[in-house]
Amino acid sequence: MGAGHAHKLYRHGHSPVHALPAHCKIAAVFCFVLIVVSTPREAVWAFGLYALLIAAAAVAARVPAGFLLKRLLIEVPFVAFAVLMPFVAEGPRVHALGLSLSESGLWGAWNILAKGTLGVAASVLLAATTELRELLLGLQRLRMPPLLVQIASFMIRYGDVITDEMRRMRIARLSRGFEARGVRHWGVLAKSAGALFIRSYERGERVHLAMVSRGYTGTMPVIDATTATRTQWTRAAALPLAALAVCLLGWTL
Repeated sequence: MGAGHAHKLYRHGHSPVHALPAHCKIAAVFCFVLIVVSTPREAVWAFGLYALLIAAAAVAARVPAGFLLKRLLIEVPFVAFAVLMPFVAEGPRVHALGLSLSESGLWGAWNILAKGTLGVAASVLLAATTELRELLLGLQRLRMPPLLVQIASFMIRYGDVITDEMRRMRIARLSRGFEARGVRHWGVLAKSAGALFIRSYERGERVHLAMVSRGYTGTMPVIDATTATRTQWTRAAALPLAALAVCLLGWTL
């Protein structure tokens, strides 16, 4: 984890949110999502306040609204599932626009959309202000099992390597006049997938042998051991603490 690795969700900047240590932001987002999920679905106004908190964090991070909204498209499959719930759920029915909808299904759809959207928005904001290397180091500082951190690190680092290998194999097929047009060509694609698996496995073995020859004993060295100050923890806690106040009001009002 010594070198950086850029990703499309990250937006380079010098905002106060960017300056916070990764483990502070991870803990803040995790607590925020737990609080949102714990909020009763009937407290509709509370989710509006949560959205305002996310918007305030995005302004502080200098992340444009268009950037955030575009990344929220990842939850489209969940939106499609939520839209179907009022039609397939059982229970008392309500009529709107000539449609017979399940009351429990409507509440369930609202629950999924509201909480899912807020959780995805918080996660996108975290990814937009934190590099992948910092995220991994932050998870390590939060005492996540080292083996899981290493697996995630290798997946991130060698995902691009495998993608490039797939691209080279595709170019090689095209240069030989091959173009998949039907079921008859599935055999060639299956052989290409098998060859890709073997090459990836062999590459992994070579990487492991190279690491062992350099003294790898099962743990990765921590190059950046920066710790968070009390002020940084306080700033990171502002979002979940404000959300907690809203949640408590949602349960009492």
